[in-house]
Amino acid sequence: MQKEINRDMPGLTVTGVQESATVPAESPFVKAWHEKVVIPTYPVGKPEKNPMFLEKRVYQGSSGVVYPYPVIERIFDAKEEREYNALFLENPFLKIMILPELGGRVQMAWDKLKQRHFVYYNQVIKPALVGLTGPWISGGIEFNWPQHHRPTTFSPVDYSIEMNEDNSVTVWCNEYERMFHTQGAAGFTLYPDRAYLEIRVRLVNRTDFPQTFLWWANPAVKVNDHYQSVFPPDVQAVFDHGKRDVSKFPIADGIYYKVDYSREPISRCTKISRYPPLLWPYLQNMTSSAGMNTTRKAGCSTWPTITFLPGKNSGPGETANSEGHGTATSPTRMAPTSN
Repeated sequence: MQKEINRDMPGLTVTGVQESATVPAESPFVKAWHEKVVIPTYPVGKPEKNPMFLEKRVYQGSSGVVYPYPVIERIFDAKEEREYNALFLENPFLKIMILPELGGRVQMAWDKLKQRHFVYYNQVIKPALVGLTGPWISGGIEFNWPQHHRPTTFSPVDYSIEMNEDNSVTVWCNEYERMFHTQGAAGFTLYPDRAYLEIRVRLVNRTDFPQTFLWWANPAVKVNDHYQSVFPPDVQAVFDHGKRDVSKFPIADGIYYKVDYSREPISRCTKISRYPPLLWPYLQNMTSSAGMNTTRKAGCSTWPTITFLPGKNSGPGETANSEGHGTATSPTRMAPTSN
């Protein structure tokens, strides 16, 4: 099939719409469809044949156990052109691309009004051995559970597209994970008259036993010398993986990651080489968070909420116990921002 370049989004190559990819859900102002896209990709090696019992492995301050998932330990050096089945959501304000073959991640989020990517768009799939079972890629928005960079972050998930009564459209990505036998789904919704992407996460404990889980998403953003992190006013400290280092926020008073930030706004560093590698808020309600490029006067922001449905779930928080068929939902709204 002849290739063509999508003129609306620089760097995106499509190979046409499949016969089965006619728009399955479309409102007067929102549409969703699936389409083949071509992305340069660095292949990964084959999974290990034998189970890897890694009970003693420490992974980002937690357990590195992955059984019964196989582990991949090789990334090839030469890239190749590869087709992916991409899911698209579009309204008058935003255009979103989701890759169900790579864990259901948001690969691209395009602001149609300002003609920019408000989430970092990585135009190459180049894995690193960072994930719990090996391959992990940067860029877009990754969704992780039941712990850390999830075991299937580089694996295919099921998906469906549904039309809602309010003329919004939702793309669902769904998975049953094999470590704790729980179910996780993420629903991506665009509304006809709203300039944000709503992500509704649903976690279900399908077992009769309590299960612990960690759920988190990490949107990537493009930063430079003028990028600033914005947290709610109750955030007074930040830390990294495993709380290996802690700093006051927003004004630092000492050394963080071997760099002296004394009396410096740690949320806004003037040199990108000095920008802290991780800033995780500590002791806060996390009603919102944002990032802003102060020179371009543009960025993105999120508004998360957490709801625990009947099923003896405890929370809220990043880590919670889910007992006896309990269900946890977490709607989050992400939008481009400007001032």
